This record gives sequence, structure tokens and C-alpha cells, in this order.
Amino acid sequence: MSKKNLGKFGEDCAAKFLEDNGYTIVARNFRIRSAEIDIIAQLDNVIIFVEVKARSSIRHGLPSEAVNFRKQKKIIEAAGVFLQDENFSDCACRFDVVEVYLSGEHVREINHIENAFEVMQEV
Repeated sequence: MSKKNLGKFGEDCAAKFLEDNGYTIVARNFRIRSAEIDIIAQLDNVIIFVEVKARSSIRHGLPSEAVNFRKQKKIIEAAGVFLQDENFSDCACRFDVVEVYLSGEHVREINHIENAFEVMQEV
């Protein structure tokens, strides 16, 4: 499976997992000039921005480790644009990571990390 297909498959699996667990998918692949959010979901009155990382091995580390500080900043920037554009600016939000572990074309495990990172206030 190509890297692009692996990512798309992982995102599809993560979206189904979230829906099966009571989340409503609000948007997928929300893009601004410098960033993309894989899945935007809602649970109760909380908007959840989800970064999906799919891997067939952990040879190069855990999938969530790829969501480094630089990636987090880009996701947070895109989330701010989404919240403003869609009039969700008064809603609570959080940032999750969903790790999808694959064995060939089959899902071995899905690990949902709630509140994987937070917006840091600059002083």
C-alpha cells in the first residue's frame, strides 16, 4: 500500500472508529494554506480536532510521536481558522491523536489519545 493510500485508509478507519464511539464527523481534511486537519468531530458540545497516524510497524517510533511541536502548531493554527469560519468560536475544543496500527490491509489496533496536546498560552 502506498504511503498516500495508507494515510487515507487510516483516516477512514479512524472516522469509523469515532462514529462507532458516538462522535459526529463535522469535516474531513480541512485545509488552510500551511496546514491540514485530518478529522474534525463533535461529541456533546466539544469540537475535537483529530490527527490520524497510521503505521504498519513501529520501527521508526510510535505513530503519535510524529505529531511533534511543529505539527501541533500547524494543527492549532488551522483549528483557529475553522472555529472562526464555522462560528464555533464559543465552543470548547480539544486536540486528539488516533493511532491506527495495520497488518497488511487489516486494522490490528486503534489507539485513541484524547487531549494529546493543548494550546500553550504565550506570556
